[in-house]
Amino acid sequence: MSLAAYCVICCRRIGTSTSPPKSTYWKDIRNIIKLTGSLILGGSLFLTYEALALKKSLTLDTQVVEREKMKSYIYVNTVPIDKRENHGILYQARKELHKAVRKVLATSAKILQGPFADTFSTVDLEDHECAVWLLLQKSRSDDRAARMQAVQEMLAARHWHDYQYRMIAQACDLRTLIGLARSKESDLRFFLRPPRLPSLKEDSTIEEELRHLLASLPQTELDECIQYFTSLALSESSQSLAAQKGGLWCFGGNGLPYAESFGEVPSAAVEMFCLDALVKHSEISTHCDKIEANGGLQLLQRLYQLHKDCPKVQRNIMRIIGNMALNEHLHSPIVQSGWVSILAEAMKSQDIMEASHAARTLANLDRETVQEKYQDGVYVLHPQYRTSQPIKADVLFVHGLMGAAFKTWRQQDNDQVLNEKVSEDETRYTTCWPKTWLARDCPSLRIISVEYDTSLSDWRARCPMERKSIAFRSNELLRKLRAAGVGDRPVIWVSHSMGGLLVKKMLLEASRKPELSTVINNTRGMIFYSVPHHGSHLAEYSVNVRYLLFPSLEVKELSKDSPALKTLQDDFLEFAKDKNFQVLNFVETLPTSIGSMIKLHVVPVESADLGIGDLIPVDVNHLNICKPEKKDAFLYQRTLRFIRETLAKDLEN
Repeated sequence: MSLAAYCVICCRRIGTSTSPPKSTYWKDIRNIIKLTGSLILGGSLFLTYEALALKKSLTLDTQVVEREKMKSYIYVNTVPIDKRENHGILYQARKELHKAVRKVLATSAKILQGPFADTFSTVDLEDHECAVWLLLQKSRSDDRAARMQAVQEMLAARHWHDYQYRMIAQACDLRTLIGLARSKESDLRFFLRPPRLPSLKEDSTIEEELRHLLASLPQTELDECIQYFTSLALSESSQSLAAQKGGLWCFGGNGLPYAESFGEVPSAAVEMFCLDALVKHSEISTHCDKIEANGGLQLLQRLYQLHKDCPKVQRNIMRIIGNMALNEHLHSPIVQSGWVSILAEAMKSQDIMEASHAARTLANLDRETVQEKYQDGVYVLHPQYRTSQPIKADVLFVHGLMGAAFKTWRQQDNDQVLNEKVSEDETRYTTCWPKTWLARDCPSLRIISVEYDTSLSDWRARCPMERKSIAFRSNELLRKLRAAGVGDRPVIWVSHSMGGLLVKKMLLEASRKPELSTVINNTRGMIFYSVPHHGSHLAEYSVNVRYLLFPSLEVKELSKDSPALKTLQDDFLEFAKDKNFQVLNFVETLPTSIGSMIKLHVVPVESADLGIGDLIPVDVNHLNICKPEKKDAFLYQRTLRFIRETLAKDLEN
C-alpha cells in the first residue's frame, strides 16, 4: 500500500469514527509520521503532494497541478480549505505530519548540505522541491568548488520531472547555465526555449532589417576589407542581384561575388553579403555593442532559425555570436536573448563544424573554467566540453593554401570509405581525424585548429583589396593563438603546405619578442605535411603561365625565386637546429589534378626537405598527404607515434 493511500485511510478513520479513544487517534497519526520519516530517511526526498497535504490532496484539481508544473513549480496556498478544520482532529493530524516532515527534511539538509540548512526557512517552496532549490542555492555560492559541484549534481539527477528541469532553467544564474551547456551529459530540458522574437517592422523583410543593422554600424576608420563587404551588402538588393544575373555580370562591378552565388536565391545571396560584413564588424568590440543595442541578437536568431537547411549561413551567424562573446559585458544579453539553448543543442550535433562553432562560442561565454579567449578562426577540437581530464599539452593544426580548419583534416575518400560513411563508428570514418581519432588516443591534449582566408588568384579573393603576405598572416595568427593560451603548456605544431611556412614564420617572430618567449620555450616539435620549404611547382606554373590569372600574393611567395621564402628557410633552419626541435616531414609522391586537364607534382621531395628531421615519402597526392585513409594507416599511426614520443615526458607528469 502506498503512503498516500495509507494516510487517506487513516484520515477517513479519524474523521468518521464517532467515539474512538484518543489513544487510537494519536496512534494512527504516529503511524503516518513513522512511515513518512522512514521513507525520507531511506533516501527519498520526493514525497507525493497527497502525502504532504492529506485531505487537501483529495480536493485539489489535478489539471491545475499539471498546468502549474508546466509553468515552473507548484505554489502552495497557506489559507486553509475549510476554517472549521483549524480546531478538529484532522487539523491536528495534518499539523503534526507537516511538522515532522519539515523536521526530517531540515535534518537531512544539515547532514547533506551543511551551510544551506537555513534555506527552508527563507524560500517559499514545497518540501519535495527542497533538493532542487538547495542545488540552485549551492550553484550561487561564493566558493567556486561548491558551484562546480552543484552543476555536477544537477547533471547527475536522472529522476527529475520536466517541471523540475524548468525550475532550474528559470532560476539558475548565467554561470550555472553556461556550465550545464558545456557539459556532455546535459539534458536539453535544462534550457528554456528562446523568448518570442519581436515582429519585423511593418512592410519590412529580413534582408532590409539586416541592411538597416549594417547601416547603423560605424562606417569610418575601417580597414579596406570591412569597407568592401559593407558597401557590397548595402549597395545591392535581391532585385538588383537577380537583374544582373541576367546579363554579363562576370566582368562588371563586383562580378566575382555574383559568380560565386550564381544559382542561389537572390535574397539569400544578399543576406550572405550582409553576414560577411557583420562577421568583420563583430571583430571590433565597439561594433559588437552597436549590434546588440540595435537588436542584432534577435535578428540573427531569426535568420538562424530560418536557414536551418543552409549550414553556411548558420556558421557565419555563429561566428558573429562567438565574436560578440569575447566581450564579457555582452554575456548577459546573449544569454537573455536565448542563444544558450541554441548553442547547447548545436553542441550535440553530429556535424563537426556545427558543434565546433557552438563550442567556441560557449567557451568564450564560460569564464568559470576557461581563462583563454578564442577569436574568430581559432577552434578547439578537443576538449569541447568541460572535463576533469587534466590537459597537459597542445597540438595545433594549421592548414595551407585554399584549406580550412576542418576539411583539410578529413579522412581520405575512397570507395570503401564512402560506403562506411553511413556508420556512426568514428573509428571507421571521420570528417576531422584530429577531433575523433587523436582526441581519443591522446585525451590529455588540447587540440586546436585554425582557419584563415587564402586564395590562389586575385580573381577569387573574397576581398579584392586584401593583399596579405605570409608575414602579415603569421603575426595575425600568432596574436590569436596567444590569446587562446598557446605557449602556456608544451606545444606540437602540425601543418600542411603553406601552413608550414606560417608556422615557421610565427616561431621566428615569437623568438624576437620577449613577451612571447613562452611559445618558443614550450615548443617541443613540428610535423610538416608536404610543406614547400624551397618553393612549389604550382607557384612556378601559376606565375610563369598565368594559368590562374593574376596569382595571389600567397602564391607568388611560394615561388622558388621568392626572396622572402629563401630568407625564411635559412633563418628557420638555423633557429630550429639551435633549439633542437623534433621534426617530422611527410611528402607526396603522386601528382595532383589541377582542373580536368593538368596534373602537377605540387611539392617535390627536394622542396619538402627542411634539412632536419625525418623525411618520409608517401604514395598520395598533395591534397591527401594530410588525410589518412583509415585509422590504422601509416600516415596516422606515424603521426600519432611522433606526438606520443615527443610529448612523453610532458604527458607523464
